[in-house]
Amino acid sequence: MQPKIKITLIGKKGEQPCHRGHKIGDTFDYDTERGKLCPMAMHVAFPYIDIMRYGGSPPKARNGEVCFCCPDCDVINIFKIERSLEDDSKNH
Repeated sequence: MQPKIKITLIGKKGEQPCHRGHKIGDTFDYDTERGKLCPMAMHVAFPYIDIMRYGGSPPKARNGEVCFCCPDCDVINIFKIERSLEDDSKNH
């Protein structure tokens, strides 16, 4: 079974609002909601997700989490990626 991947917007460094309307706290399930995530952010996230899906460990931030930033220099949203082997559908 492939691990589930959750992407969460956890911070922001730029001065402008997100052009896609994302806000801190927004969470996306990679398998079912990746089309809702900004394509520029998704482009940056994909290598991390690919590494995590196939058992690797991508670089971690100082706090130990796997994070990446939006490439829009006016926005700079910061996302966290989490991997889970649990079947979340049992909890709904």
